[in-house]
Amino acid sequence: MTQTVPTGPETPAPSPYELLGGDAMVRAFVARFYQLMDELPGAAACRAVHPPSLERAQQRLFEYLTGWLGGPPLYTSQYGHPRLRMRHMVAPIGRAEIEGWLLCFHQAWSEIVPPSAMSAAIVERVEALAWHMGNQTGDNAKQR
Repeated sequence: MTQTVPTGPETPAPSPYELLGGDAMVRAFVARFYQLMDELPGAAACRAVHPPSLERAQQRLFEYLTGWLGGPPLYTSQYGHPRLRMRHMVAPIGRAEIEGWLLCFHQAWSEIVPPSAMSAAIVERVEALAWHMGNQTGDNAKQR
């Protein structure tokens, strides 16, 4: 009679955070993202709704993306539920701001993250979230 030896709980699949490079990748992406916000003319409207120093925004995006991608919950452990739309209501976010933000996101992401099906799925979710952040009449609907 053959006995099966239990092997214990299955090892969970690695998270996107781990598969994409963890802390180093998120830090590099966020640094490049905010560098582009200062450099790209197409990001001017988005840059204008930020304070002169992007340091705090950069740290918070790093914390948020780390947890959102499946890494340590840095943002939620400090600030609670993200409530992203509510937290962004202090800034007027219309089509120009969203397109500028996405311009920076797409360029930084393509420079830092190798193409893959997982990467494409993440980009798709980020695009939907970016358009959801619009708080100016008619601007949160995706328009091309």
